[in-house]
Amino acid sequence: MKFRTTLLFFLLVTSLMEGQNKKSKGDFLFFEYAYAEAITEYNKELGKGPLTNQQYLNLADAYLKTGNYKSASDNYLKVFKKDSTMSHHYFNKMLQSLSKTSGTDRAKAFLATRSAKLSEELMENASFNFELLNSGDDTDLDFRIFNIDGNSPQSDFSPAFFKDRFLFTSARPQKAKKIYGPSGESYLDIYVARINPDGNILNANPFTEIPSSKYHKATPYFSEELNSLFYILSNTDGGELTFDENGKNTLAMGFAKRQGPLQYLLRDLSTSFYYPFYDGASGRLYFAANFEDSIGGTDIYYVHTNRGMIMSAPVNLGPRINTPGNEIAPFIFENSLYFSSDVFYGLGGMDMYKSNIQSGESFSIPVNLGEGINSDKDDFGFIMKNDDKGGLIGYFSSNRLGGKGNDDIYGFKVKEKPGLKTLAIKGMVLKHDSKLGVSKTAIKVLDLDNTLIKEIYTKEDGSYQIEIPWRAGINLEVSKERYSSFYGSYEGPTLENLQKTPLDIHLALLDDLVQERENQTVIKMNKFFFEKNRASVTPEIALELDKVVYAVQKFPKLQLRVESHTDSRGGSSTNFRLSQNRSDAIMKYLVKSGVPSSNILYTIGYGEDKLTNKCKNGVYCIEYLHKQNERSLIAVLNYDLLY
Repeated sequence: MKFRTTLLFFLLVTSLMEGQNKKSKGDFLFFEYAYAEAITEYNKELGKGPLTNQQYLNLADAYLKTGNYKSASDNYLKVFKKDSTMSHHYFNKMLQSLSKTSGTDRAKAFLATRSAKLSEELMENASFNFELLNSGDDTDLDFRIFNIDGNSPQSDFSPAFFKDRFLFTSARPQKAKKIYGPSGESYLDIYVARINPDGNILNANPFTEIPSSKYHKATPYFSEELNSLFYILSNTDGGELTFDENGKNTLAMGFAKRQGPLQYLLRDLSTSFYYPFYDGASGRLYFAANFEDSIGGTDIYYVHTNRGMIMSAPVNLGPRINTPGNEIAPFIFENSLYFSSDVFYGLGGMDMYKSNIQSGESFSIPVNLGEGINSDKDDFGFIMKNDDKGGLIGYFSSNRLGGKGNDDIYGFKVKEKPGLKTLAIKGMVLKHDSKLGVSKTAIKVLDLDNTLIKEIYTKEDGSYQIEIPWRAGINLEVSKERYSSFYGSYEGPTLENLQKTPLDIHLALLDDLVQERENQTVIKMNKFFFEKNRASVTPEIALELDKVVYAVQKFPKLQLRVESHTDSRGGSSTNFRLSQNRSDAIMKYLVKSGVPSSNILYTIGYGEDKLTNKCKNGVYCIEYLHKQNERSLIAVLNYDLLY
C-alpha cells in the first residue's frame, strides 16, 4: 500500500536520524520513513529469527502508518504480552489499531487492564467520548464542508487567517525549494491566498513578507495585535541545516513582523516545535512540542509573553488535554480550545476536539467534534471565525478520501459552534455558613426518571466537575455520611443557567447542630427564657427555635422530644403545668414553621423535678442560680441510630 503523506509524516517525525545506530536494514528504512519497504525488510529478518521488542514496535508503527491496522495490532499485542510495561505512547497506538480492527469493546477491555496506571483524566475523557460518539448525538448542525479550490496534488494544510486573506502550508514544488527526501515532495513553505465570498481560496502564491528559506517553513499564525507572524522552520545556521549530536534536525519557532527580520523564539536542536497560536487577550503563546516531560508524543504547552517575547518556561496543559497520543494545533475561539489528537478513543487517526476554558488553569473534558467534520483519517489544524453573513466559517486539514492531494484543506460553514453538545456542571461543596470545602462527597447525576447516569466524589478542597452528554433534564443528589443531603432537579432555563454559573452546594454537618447536655444529645441552641409565668414564644425565643427548624430541614429523619423545666419557686403543680405549656408552645411554633409533627414524638414538662443545682424548695439561692434551672431542650432521640 502506498503511504499517503500526512502532517504527522512531515512534522511529528522531522529528524533526519543520520546519527542513529541502525541495527538492521529494516531499522534504516523505518527511520528513513520508507514504511512499506521497512515492513518487507522486517518480515525478511523475521525469517532469520525474532525481532527485538523495539523492532516489533517499529514494524507495528509502519503497519499503522500504511493503514494495515490488523497487522499493526498483532505486533503491538506481541510486545504487550511480553512486556506489559510498554510505554503509554505505544499503548495508545495499540488501542488505536484495536479499535479499527476489533471495535471499541476490545480496546476498552485492554484499557481496563492498565486503568490504575493511567491518569484519572484520561480514563474520564475516554469514557465520556466513547459514550458520546456511540450516542449518535450530532447536535443536528448542518455543516457545509467543501474541498477548497486552492488545493494542489501535494500536501496542503495548516490554514490561518491573515487579515482578509488566507495563509497555509504547502509542499507544492517551487524553484526556491529543494526536494525533502523522505516525502519526495518539496520542503514546506507558507502560501498566501485570497478568500472568495463563498469561502473558497484563490490565487495562492508563496508568502514573501517573512525571510526566505530553502528548507521548511510551516504552520503560520498571524497576530492582529502584534501585526506579526509566528511560524515554524527548519533549524539552520548560515542557511544550512544544523543537527544535534545524534544527527537530528528539528523544527524551531520563529517570529517576524511583516517585512521584518526573523527572531527565533523557541529553538532546541533536539526538540521540535509545532503549530504556534498567540492569544492576544492573555499574551500566551501556545504550541505543540515533544519535550522529554511530554505525557505522550507531542503535547500542547504555552509560555507567557510580553508582546510575543517569551517571559516564562513552557507550561504543559496537563492530562485533561494532553494524552499518551499526540496533541497538536491549538486554536482558541470564544473561550473554547480546539486542537487535534490521535488518542485511541477518536474516530480516525487525528481527530479534532473542543474543550471549554474554565476558571484558572482548568479545562472541560475535550469533546470529539463528531462525524462529518472528523473522518476515519487524519483531521487537524482547525480554525474558525464569525462570518459576515451570520453563522461561522472555518477551515481544517484532512487526508480523507476524495481529496486532490495528500493532505487537503477543507472549508466549512455552520450556524453554531461545532462540537457534540455536553452538559457541564462544576462548583464547590461547602460546609454551611463557611468557605470550608467538604471532601469525598458523593455527587450523583440522574435522569428525570432517577436512573443513575454518573457518580463522582468531590476533591480534597470540596471542588467538583461533572460533564456528561447533553440531556434535556437531570436530577442531582449530593450526600455524605453525617452531613445533610441535597437534591435538585434541572431542566429548561434552570439547566441552561447551570452551564453558566458554578453551582455551590452547602451541606450541614450533624455534629455541628447538636451537643451533649444532661447526658443526652440535644439541638444546639443558645439558652433562652420565657417571660415569668408565661408560655408565649417571643421573637427572641423564635430565633433559637429556628435552629431546630433548620436542623430538621437538613436532617428530615430526626426524631425529637421537647422538654421544659422550671426552677423551684412557686408550687410544684403550677410548675408542672407551666413547663408542659411551654413545651407545647415550642412544638406549636415548630410545626407552624414547617417541622412535621411526626418528627416530634412527644412533649413533656418536668416542672422542678430535674434541678441542675441545689436550689430546691427551702434553699436560698440568688437569681442567677435559679435561672440555671429554667430551661428548654430539644432532645434527639435517634441520634445513635442515624449513622
